[in-house]
Amino acid sequence: MEKKGLVYLIGAGPGDPGLFTLKGKRVLEKAEVVVYDRLVGDEILSMADPDAEFIYVGKASSRHALSQDEINALLAEKAAQGKIVARLKGGDPFLFGRGGEEALYLKERGHRFEVIPGITSAIAVPAYAGIPVTHRDATSSLAIITGHEKPGKQESSIHWQELASGIGTLVFLMGVENLEFICDNLISHGREPSTPVALIRWGTLPQQQVLSGTLENIVKRVKESGFQPPAVIVVGEVVKLREELNWLESQPLWGKRVVITRARAQASQLVERIRDLGGQAIEFPSIKIEKEKNLAALHNAFKNIGQYEWIIFTSINAVDIFFAESRQAGLDIRDLQGIKLGAIGPATRDKLLNRGLRVDVVPEDYRAEGILKELRDRIKPGQWILLPRARGARSILPETLRRWGAHVNEIYLYQAIAASQVSQATLKNIIAGNMDYLTFTSSSTVSNFVKIIGAENIAGLKGKVKVACIGPVTADTARENGFNVDILAQEYTINGLLEAILADL
Repeated sequence: MEKKGLVYLIGAGPGDPGLFTLKGKRVLEKAEVVVYDRLVGDEILSMADPDAEFIYVGKASSRHALSQDEINALLAEKAAQGKIVARLKGGDPFLFGRGGEEALYLKERGHRFEVIPGITSAIAVPAYAGIPVTHRDATSSLAIITGHEKPGKQESSIHWQELASGIGTLVFLMGVENLEFICDNLISHGREPSTPVALIRWGTLPQQQVLSGTLENIVKRVKESGFQPPAVIVVGEVVKLREELNWLESQPLWGKRVVITRARAQASQLVERIRDLGGQAIEFPSIKIEKEKNLAALHNAFKNIGQYEWIIFTSINAVDIFFAESRQAGLDIRDLQGIKLGAIGPATRDKLLNRGLRVDVVPEDYRAEGILKELRDRIKPGQWILLPRARGARSILPETLRRWGAHVNEIYLYQAIAASQVSQATLKNIIAGNMDYLTFTSSSTVSNFVKIIGAENIAGLKGKVKVACIGPVTADTARENGFNVDILAQEYTINGLLEAILADL
């Protein structure tokens, strides 16, 4: 049976990836082709299957990657090939997104399509700027208007008289370049020149910018400030409420750019916390976790797992790989009965607890020295200890345990290697010092970060970017590589690192 194609017209929302719908994410994950616009962010695109075909069809002012006719034809072509296509549009596909045109084109040619609405920027962007588009004490009416209509058009599709006098809040999308035309028409058709206006650029994102004024002075303010599109324009008395309801820009990390060098697979917690605090999390993974190709030593240990008195885990990566391999070997947690478990740090402990395992030792000092202090009176000569961990890790732990007379089977499960693909735009901004904080969560993030940006560029960061390290071992590595360490976490965890950054503000 011939496979039939299906095109999903998906609203990607206003920018904040947290506002992307659950259904949109589910469809994006299974799509074979992803056709996306300019305002669809990388974080939403990263939800797609990396093996999918990605096609950029973005439109900027006077610059189109593809015309609308070409986009229509492209969608039909992929559908005819039997592909599942995710057509991602900023905001909502049926609100000035030309989704209706694309749907009709597909329908007329016999191709299946479905529509997944998105949160429109017309409502979400003002909300993130502290502006409710309706309010009982200000207005109960709202109009959303395209800002694309050009001056000099013989017959306007916009009813300026009704808008100026009959609607409380006006939201213009894509209208910055026609701002003077919009303001002049509203005033000439009866709107008070003193009516409040707000322009919101990059709304819902950490780099959000808001410029306020009135119909009679906003054009001048835009020119004086160099305010650039794209932006949402809000006209009406509700703009005044921003003074009291401006919630986003009061967040502690608002306006701060924080570079995350952790491996992308592990960075989600740190990224989310920074965003929750109003900061801009800039992912620049300096490492990626590469599992060892030959894990025969680990599988040999599984065959004799009963001889071990202790298994000590030093990272969540070790926990994940250990148990993934143990499942393949046919083991489950019952085979660990009687074996004591140690974990360096609460994150590693929690990984074990979530697997139904009790952790016997978690040091207060989350490093090798800390767990050695806890184990000093527990380890007996002749005991067998399994130590699954990263290649290149510090040797103090196995060496000290052996000195105490224990038999240590140190098995390398993975290594942190330099990331091969990095954003060149972000790289240039980092080297230029256009960041506020640079975070390191391990020694490997430091050493591989230096390999990526070049040791010769480290000195240029001093005095421009503050360096924050998760613990003293990482800080020592940073200093050895020429960094000034400005911030050191008191608790060697992600939360501790963020608390230290907040204390620096």
